[in-house]
Amino acid sequence: MELELQALVTLAEEVARYGINDGSRKVNGRYIHSHLALRLEELHQKLLEQIKGVDAIQFREVPLVWYGMAEDVKVMGSFDGWIHGEQMSPESTASFTKFSTILKLLPGRYEIKFLVDGEWRLSPDLHILGEGPLANNLLVVE
Repeated sequence: MELELQALVTLAEEVARYGINDGSRKVNGRYIHSHLALRLEELHQKLLEQIKGVDAIQFREVPLVWYGMAEDVKVMGSFDGWIHGEQMSPESTASFTKFSTILKLLPGRYEIKFLVDGEWRLSPDLHILGEGPLANNLLVVE
């Protein structure tokens, strides 16, 4: 499908660049613009068929918490390629602070880690994958 799309884009660029002259060339017995419109509509239908099931997949709200004494906690992970992460909101009590956030994720498996006052930490409440500095928590979203 990708090659066909590239060919149609090239054809559309040719039509846009040179216009369509009377007696212009035909493709499969149709003038270029008719052929282009027909093939694009067929590709559109193929794509609609392929993504039909995508609408059924819904984002899930996943609550996460971190307990401890800290100023700043962020959850980082494979859910965004370890780039931005999600800041967690603090709620203080007399003896500890509860940091929480809600991630909106598609069903799947994600590796996460908590950035607590600039230091990487794991949650003992979540399954741990790996060992040492490469260890991460596993977050499974059903």
